[in-house]
Amino acid sequence: MDLDTLLMPFQFAFMQNAFLISLIVSIPTALLSCFLVMKGWALMGDAVSHAVLPGIVLAYIAGLPLILGAFAAGMLCAVATGYLSGNSRVKQDTVMGVVFSGMFGLGIVLYVSVETNAHLDHILFGNMLGVEPNELWTAGIISLGVAVALVLKWKDLVLHSFDPAQAQASGLPVTVLHYGLLAALSLTIVATLSAAGLILAIGLLIAPGAIAFLVVRKFSTMLWVSVLICMFSMLAGTYASFFLDSAPAPTIVLILTLLFILAFVRRLHVTRRTSMQRVKDTSGIV
Repeated sequence: MDLDTLLMPFQFAFMQNAFLISLIVSIPTALLSCFLVMKGWALMGDAVSHAVLPGIVLAYIAGLPLILGAFAAGMLCAVATGYLSGNSRVKQDTVMGVVFSGMFGLGIVLYVSVETNAHLDHILFGNMLGVEPNELWTAGIISLGVAVALVLKWKDLVLHSFDPAQAQASGLPVTVLHYGLLAALSLTIVATLSAAGLILAIGLLIAPGAIAFLVVRKFSTMLWVSVLICMFSMLAGTYASFFLDSAPAPTIVLILTLLFILAFVRRLHVTRRTSMQRVKDTSGIV
């Protein structure tokens, strides 16, 4: 292909908006993914992303901004999961599965019961090629707030993720950190609604951190590596979708999946090589 063909995606306004929303949401999702991976909250991200649907529909019925309904539903799901798992014998992952599937089912029932111009496919899978200026502003403000909060409090959040008891003994407000992280998760999912939708948002919230975890060993390095990985994947997926005539969000998730497989294979190779070197060194000593 010649240069004009390669630069063709940048000539259309809808593609420019898609690239812009990719840059905006890649930062908070990547940063948050590191904490979700280290804390073992992958299913929590999946639960909240599905649970915001009834909040969106109820906000539409009430004539309120959809962002308010989505955030309220996400926090309700997170708080309900924490309460039920803390006051019953059922494990947290089981509770999350029941809560998010129930709220998602409620959202579907509410959606089909009202007349709306909003397409369910756009809510579930995103509509990056139809992003409006107000959605760019909303995503930008939320992303900036979440990113700044995570960067400023990342050391406290790391201690809370690894050892909550030590964090409490150190005088950290563990309750504030816990629900603050849940609030950041809910807000980030709201910011990614127009980009990846509810279902594919979980890929952006887990894969970058998982890939960075396989590549680096230091958490501070993991943060910026995950941002670069997410940013590259979103820009590359959006660009490739133009020529493949596919939806950007699934293409982005496929690229993230491929990068995860490559990182996993590399880690296996490095681990095997290190083990063999240790065996050789031990044999030499003997």
